[in-house]
Parts: sequence; C-alpha cells; structure tokens
Amino acid sequence: MNTLKGSSLDNKSQAIIDSAQRALKIESQAVTDLVDRIDEGFVNVVHHIDQCQNLIITGMGKSGLIGKKIASTFSSIGLPTLFLHAAEASHGDLGMIMENDTVIAISNSGETEEVIRLLPSFKRINCTLVAITGKPKSTLAKCSDYVLSVAVQEEACPKDLVPTASTTATLALGDALAIAFMELRGIQEKDFAQNHPGGSLGRRLLTTVDDLMHSGDAIPKVLENADSSSVIGEISKKRLGVTLVTDQDGKLKGLVTDGDLRRIMEKGKDISQMNASNMMAKNPKTITKETLAAKAVQIMEQHSITSLVVSKEDEIEGIIHLHDILKAGVV
Repeated sequence: MNTLKGSSLDNKSQAIIDSAQRALKIESQAVTDLVDRIDEGFVNVVHHIDQCQNLIITGMGKSGLIGKKIASTFSSIGLPTLFLHAAEASHGDLGMIMENDTVIAISNSGETEEVIRLLPSFKRINCTLVAITGKPKSTLAKCSDYVLSVAVQEEACPKDLVPTASTTATLALGDALAIAFMELRGIQEKDFAQNHPGGSLGRRLLTTVDDLMHSGDAIPKVLENADSSSVIGEISKKRLGVTLVTDQDGKLKGLVTDGDLRRIMEKGKDISQMNASNMMAKNPKTITKETLAAKAVQIMEQHSITSLVVSKEDEIEGIIHLHDILKAGVV
C-alpha cells in the first residue's frame, strides 16, 4: 500500500513539473517571437512617446493590469504616464487625454467592448493611438495609428482559458518600449534617481559623501609634532579609528589609524617616544564631497581601507568612514 501511494505521489509530482516547464517554454517562446517584430513601426512609436506631453495607457481585465505596470515603468523613468481604466473613461476620465498625447490601448482580442467604445473619442481628441493586440486585423488595430502585435502561437493554459503567454508578451513589449525610450532620451542613473528618492535604490543613487561625512570639530586631527598620547586620545575621542595629521597651516600630511598603532607595537617599537609624523601613513586616499557615497565604498574596498579624507584642492573638508555609509543603508 505504501509503495502504491509513493508511486502515485511521484506521478503527480512529475505532472506538476511537466506542466510548469511547458508553461515556461511557451511563454519564453512568446517573448522570443517578439524580437523579429521590432521594426520601423516600433521605432516610430518610441518617437511619438518621446514627443508626447503625456502617455496614456488603457485596457481592461488582465490587459489593464499589465497596462498599469507599463504605466508605472514609464513614470519611473520620468515620462508623465497615466493609466486610464477603459470602463471609467466614458464617465469623465477621458478628460485626462489631450491633443498630441499618445494613447496605448491594450486588448489581446482587439475587440474589447470597453476599449472599442473609446475609439471615436480618441479620434475626436486627435491623439496618437497605438494598439497592442494579438489580432493585427481587429477593430482596434484597424482604427489605430500604429499596431504592435503580441500574437502568440498558443497560451500556456492547456484549455486556452487563462491569458498567460499573451499577457507575458505584452508586458515584455512594454518593457522593450520603455528601454528603447530610455536609450533615445539618454536617461542616466542620476535621472532615474530623481524619481526614486526612497528605499535602497534612492539612497545608493542620491546619497553623497557630503551627506554623511564628519566635518568641523568632528574631524579627528592632530599636528605633525603631536605625541603618541595626543594621537591615541584623538582617535579614542572621535571614535572613528583614525586621526588626520596636519601641518601648522592645516594642510593634510597623513593619517594614523588604530591599526597603524597596533602594527608599530607589534614590531617592538616604543610608541611613547614617537610623534604623529613618525607614525602616520603618507598620501592618504581622498575623495570630494560631491561624490556618491556608493562610489566611496568602492574606493575603500579597492584599497582595503575603512575611511577617506574629504578634500578639495588640498583643503580638508571632512572625513567619511565605512560605518557611516553602512549605517545609512547605502549598500
């Protein structure tokens, strides 16, 4: 009896695995099939998106949900984009569309009733209409300025009931439009960061050394002729594990870390007979306060150090420690 149960369970497990693998293969093929459809028409759509004041995306059901994601993607890269619920549009929401806007209407069948009802209004407004549909000869396609086909060979659902491969293809095509738009506009990390001030991404792309560095009296520093007691006292007081060493004019000459002190003592040298100039490491690594904090981490990792002197034209402006950056959640 136990053997039969085990055998039955194995068969069911294999069926689940086969079904899932089949779905993934069908959906990946649906995306691959889009590659050869990227043509001059696609390029023209990207240019219209670039030139429009607002991008409007509309759809119903699962096509609407995909449309919301595409709208969110475009908004995140700096293009004012709105999602228009096709059923709500005729009850006042059409007011969000203006002449010369670009409207992307999503309907796999190209015959979605709520979308088709809007076609006369789109024409009256004189917006550019782009159809994303699986039926290039549908009513929606015939009434659009541009048609982007997401036709699929088959849905992953074996009974052809649930939109699967078609919605995946639509989402992928929306991403392709967004990435192509970014290429056209030359959108860089700093541009992207302006729309993502929150979360780890925003911190990584927006936080500068100036935001986190210690400045003024918080900078640990001693003069070149400072004795070992003063050096140790400054390192302990400022709690950064390091102190800068300067000349009488405040120019940076080097720095001493708590690690330097340990290494000196390990060599059997009498630290009490040394001053800062004898203990310091010359030519410490520096950084400007305008540099991104994430870049500071890269420099620290590259040189196996935990702090950088912040300076501008040989003037000390501050110091930044790895712990400051980690605490801020930049990395």
